[in-house]
Amino acid sequence: MARILAIDYGGKRCGIAITDESKIIASGLTTVKTGDLLIWLKEYMSKEDIELFVVGEPKRLHGDASESEKLIQPFLEKLNNEFPGIPVKRIDERFTSKIAFDTMIASGISKKKRRDKALVDQISATIILQDYLYNL
Repeated sequence: MARILAIDYGGKRCGIAITDESKIIASGLTTVKTGDLLIWLKEYMSKEDIELFVVGEPKRLHGDASESEKLIQPFLEKLNNEFPGIPVKRIDERFTSKIAFDTMIASGISKKKRRDKALVDQISATIILQDYLYNL
């Protein structure tokens, strides 16, 4: 069965999360350097069946698109060209980094590990995917 893959797209790195085959549980998978993301996706998808991409949509507090949306749009075009049969859904990602950080604290993750931006990105991707699954 196909899975859903979520991407928390960033200028330096991207957090990746994936569902189980039943599409019930979202789990953090990894963090990938932004420049390597399409290559990583091609390799991953040669082994796993993905039916949908969920990509975070950064917005300002009042709902306007944030500056980082300008970086995401060219990526979305490349993603569509590379994987034309796989749809992309966008999910509002406001506050996901804050929620991810708070989750790390609540989980008892050490201060040293909380400084790991890659871990924050991976948890943020998981939150984006959970939001998508919750709103199905």
